Amino acid sequence: MDTLTPARTALVTGASAGIGKAIAGVFAAHGFDLVLTARRADRLQEVAQDLRAQHGCRVLVIAADLADPAAPARLYQEVTAAAITVDALVNNAGYGVPGKLTDTTWEDQRDLVQVMVMALAELTHRFLPGMIERRYGRIINVASVAGLVPPSAGHALYGSSKSLVIKFSQSIALECLPYNVHVTALCPGFTYSEFHDVNGMRAQVSQLPAWMWMDAGTVARQAYDAVMAGHVVYVTGGVNRAIVQLTRYLPQWLVMGVLRRVATRFRKV
Repeated sequence: MDTLTPARTALVTGASAGIGKAIAGVFAAHGFDLVLTARRADRLQEVAQDLRAQHGCRVLVIAADLADPAAPARLYQEVTAAAITVDALVNNAGYGVPGKLTDTTWEDQRDLVQVMVMALAELTHRFLPGMIERRYGRIINVASVAGLVPPSAGHALYGSSKSLVIKFSQSIALECLPYNVHVTALCPGFTYSEFHDVNGMRAQVSQLPAWMWMDAGTVARQAYDAVMAGHVVYVTGGVNRAIVQLTRYLPQWLVMGVLRRVATRFRKV
């Protein structure tokens, strides 16, 4: 295990692939050392090796499954024991459980909420006091456009969880205004990553037009710029921003009708 010297360090959850891996790379490119965590230790080690070679940063790898309610506390304790100061926290870990609520197991839904809400909130609660004390901190909570638009059938707790993440981030951002701690709820749309392979939706979402997609590297760069600039809620990409605005101003009966048709085509419902 690496021991990091006191320096600005970013902790990234869900860092083995996709947006998390890309955000880790952006922070490394800006001179941050890293703590990377995800379930897959082998993948994390590969990512860490690549980042060390590319950026000369120090990287600590901690394998953890945030679906375990005890994992956030263990992660915090391990980071503290290594004498690491976390200056930036990226709560990126997450996934979806496709299908109607009654077609899924409660255990799967419970684990989803644990990863995307409880672990995110607990890690923020544990690392935020140090940031406030040092008068420097950056927190990116990866939410989604799904948290800003009306819901559709399927993935019942995914959009709900992302809405909570957005509201949570807004509240914490206000609390942190006097302390040079920036909190950003990042709201990407469809992003090229392993996300849709993990939840078994690759075939369905692949039918979506190319202009609706962004690559993880672009999302990551926008995320870094947004948190450094102090944006509290940041929607990536012009297309996604247009979608969010349209759903706010169009009649709700029309929006819900469109979403109902989209759900039958692109979701397991």
